[in-house]
Amino acid sequence: MSFSCRVLFKLLNQSVVASSKAVRPPNAAMLGQSSVRGYYSARRPRLPGPGGAAPVRVVDLRSDTVTKPGRSMRQAMAEAEVGDDVMGEDPTVNELQKIAADMFGMEAALFVPSGTMSNLIAVMVHCRERSDEIIVGDLSHLHIYEQGGSAQLAGVHSTTVTTLPDGTFDLQQLESKIRHDYPDPHYPRSRLICVENTHNIQGGRVLPLNFLQEVRALADKYGLSVHMDGARVMNAAVAQGVPPSTILQHTHTVSVCLSKGLGAPVGTMLAGPQEFITRAERCRKALGGGMRQAGILAAAGKISLLDMVGRLEEDHCNAKTFAQALLECHPPLFTVDMAAVETNILRFYLREPSLSPTEFCASLSQVCEGEEAALGQGIQVLMFPHFGNSVRAVWHFGISSEDTQLAIQKIQFVASQYLKNKL
Repeated sequence: MSFSCRVLFKLLNQSVVASSKAVRPPNAAMLGQSSVRGYYSARRPRLPGPGGAAPVRVVDLRSDTVTKPGRSMRQAMAEAEVGDDVMGEDPTVNELQKIAADMFGMEAALFVPSGTMSNLIAVMVHCRERSDEIIVGDLSHLHIYEQGGSAQLAGVHSTTVTTLPDGTFDLQQLESKIRHDYPDPHYPRSRLICVENTHNIQGGRVLPLNFLQEVRALADKYGLSVHMDGARVMNAAVAQGVPPSTILQHTHTVSVCLSKGLGAPVGTMLAGPQEFITRAERCRKALGGGMRQAGILAAAGKISLLDMVGRLEEDHCNAKTFAQALLECHPPLFTVDMAAVETNILRFYLREPSLSPTEFCASLSQVCEGEEAALGQGIQVLMFPHFGNSVRAVWHFGISSEDTQLAIQKIQFVASQYLKNKL
């Protein structure tokens, strides 16, 4: 038996938590204390080499960023008509930007290399004076996982509101964060409210339309703008059964990732008013994001927006299927809130307090003794340890319903081994 499997079963055998005991979700303080806060540092485990152990099936649920372009996307990239995009002469980029602007209900759009750059550009354009301030959720991707770029590179201050379990904010708390002291020299000037949809850390939660409407009304009341980190807003649109423009009518600007569930290798669309995009283009150049013959990449983005949105529902269904299987697992090792499984991201909790998410994920990624005989093959399931004794799994273009069933088999095998060792 591999070392990680032995550790897993030893830990599982040390103590048992009653199945009725609830696991409380984490808060921001727990996030700061967690040793697995930086789950992006996890690495893909080594696989058996040629001529070694029997081949295994790998189900990679670490992130929807691991998607690879399919045949039609690669063909479109190979055949793309290109030009110099910095000069505005790449026809494929121009077409992609027009498609995105129309789809999002915005005046204009800009093709940007990454979501982090796109969000930073949005902050730079909305907050053009040093010491301007943005209001963000304390568990937002922009606040936690983007290196503090707003302060580091844009000279913009951030203040936070508490992110609720569904990804929203308390509107009274949000309003209390808006400063009314300008031009008093002691304080920053409130300029921008940032929301995230779907919400990554809270497990792919979809922001309710009425919440977005109320945020926009609050922003309009005090002369602020609203930017949406909509890296997975297309998942939100599919989950709510509405076009993305219905969601984005409540924001001034949006950043939409093409390289997650939509399957492109590179790229994010930043959209908003024409004047905003004109300024954004200057910021993109200053940040090193001006690409020349970028039509090769934009061709993939066109496939993403035109052909890949409809299939996101498959990812949502597979995530729900897996979540339900966790609830039915015997013995009951997992806690899942099915109402929170809205899109392609699943967060579930380990009931066993002596078992860390890191050890659990390491064990899933290994082929344990007796597994091939029991399952007919080895299965390596890759997930990220998350904070608050939770694990994150993300479904995407590369994971089929068959892969989902393999992951369920692996989880059930781990549970059966726990029961065997317990007895």
